[in-house]
Parts: sequence; structure tokens; C-alpha cells
Amino acid sequence: MVSTRVVVLVFLLILVTQVSGFRVCPKCGKMRVPYPLSTNESCGDPKYRIYCNNGVLQFMSAEGFYYQILRISPRANKLVISPPMIEANTCYSLDLALGGLLLDENLPFNISTRNTVMLFNCSDNIRTSPLNCSSTSFCRQFEDVGEGSGCKGTLCCHFLKDTSMTSHRIRVRVGGCTAYTSVVDKKPDDPIELWNFGIELQWLPPF
Repeated sequence: MVSTRVVVLVFLLILVTQVSGFRVCPKCGKMRVPYPLSTNESCGDPKYRIYCNNGVLQFMSAEGFYYQILRISPRANKLVISPPMIEANTCYSLDLALGGLLLDENLPFNISTRNTVMLFNCSDNIRTSPLNCSSTSFCRQFEDVGEGSGCKGTLCCHFLKDTSMTSHRIRVRVGGCTAYTSVVDKKPDDPIELWNFGIELQWLPPF
């Protein structure tokens, strides 16, 4: 019994020593950067790299596109990035040329299952998918706001990003769907004024 307690105490001492040695990154603008997120080589864990560009905290995709970080929930190991803008008077997301959002599968980030993704300007082939492309799809409400107005009248669909789908990509392409947005933790009856626009990412803890 005594030996077990000694082992536990030694383990806790090692863990506390390691944690105390971690260096938290400085704020980026007004946003805190909690461990293990890292904005440079001298703080955080380099596997959890994010970027502070001109006082704006950003997440970089595997294709090199920067998405603004809107909020971070360190206890839940989650952060929310801003969906790319849809170009004015078009129905093209700014990351269309890169195929949409792609995460590096060698890094500890993935797309959470709390995102309701809406796709716009889709080809007819998408009608054979299990996505909701009906006239009651949530995407129809987005078409009535400023940014989505360029997609009005196109074929659009929505889906909940669940565990059966890839957790590292939201894909758009010419010949498929050319624009998208996302809402975090959307309730079925929420009016658009209550939508939390963003793409929630989660990370695996370092230990």
C-alpha cells in the first residue's frame, strides 16, 4: 500500500514539474494563447502551432490558408475559426482554389462534430448524397443575409459534421459546391440572429 502511494506521489511530482516548465505564449492582440497552443518556437508546444499576425490570432490550414481564430476554450481543448468569406456578388469561398478547409492529419487538430456545414452553388450530383438539399434546408436562410446573397437561387445543402465523415476536411470545388459556411452548435429552431458562425476545431491533449 505504501509503495503504491510512493509511486503515485512520484508521478504527480514529475507531472507538476513538467507542467511548471511549460511556457505559455503571450497574448495576441486581446486574445490569450493558452498552453499547448504555440505562436512561436519559444512557447507552447510546436505541434499546436497557430499564428499571431498583426495582432490577429490565426489558424493555418494544410494548404497555407489563414483563418481567424474567434475564440478558444482551453478546458474543452477546442477553438473556433471564422469560415472564409464568400466573395461579393459571387458564390465562391475565398479558399475555393485550395479546395476548402483541409487540416494536416499529422497534427493534433480535427473538425468537431458540433458544426452544421452549409454548401452553396452545388452541382446536381449532390442530390444523390444524404445531405439535406430541400427547400427547408438551413442554407436557404443564409441566402437572405448580405454575404450569402450572391448564392441566392443556387442549389444548396446542409449537414451535421458527424463522426462518419472525415474530420480533417470541408471540401469545395468547381463542379461540386463552390462556397460554404458553418455554424457551431446550431439548434433546429434557432433564428439566424442566434447562429454562432464558425468552424469548431478540437485538439488532442499533449499528455
